Amino acid sequence: MAEHSGKDVLSSDVEIKGTIKFQKELLIDGKVEGEINSDGALTVGENADIRAEIKTKSITIYGKVQGNITVSERCELKSKCTLQGDLKAARLIIEEGATFIGKSEVSSGMSVKAASSGSRPEVVRHEESAKPAFAARG
Repeated sequence: MAEHSGKDVLSSDVEIKGTIKFQKELLIDGKVEGEINSDGALTVGENADIRAEIKTKSITIYGKVQGNITVSERCELKSKCTLQGDLKAARLIIEEGATFIGKSEVSSGMSVKAASSGSRPEVVRHEESAKPAFAARG
């Protein structure tokens, strides 16, 4: 985590209560309590302690997060991170050693509307092929 070119940074000595909104990329390494909203990429640093509802395009977590996370693209939980809360993402990557306490909902590229529209996969049963197998045993 040495070079942070192009990212806005909230360093480890920063504490914020309230709502954070940003456009492109943000690295938070301090304490945040409230809400974080963005169409960009959020990185939660190793020293971070976040208690917030997070809605963003993508998130990479190295530190501690307590709260629900909704990301439209990708969520990555790094090996020493802690996430306590529910998670909704299109893609989820969890490294070995990460702590995740909560529920996850991963919908790979499918919009939530399409998933909840009531269309269910068709179940096809081949009962004819099952009957001879039972008859042979008897």
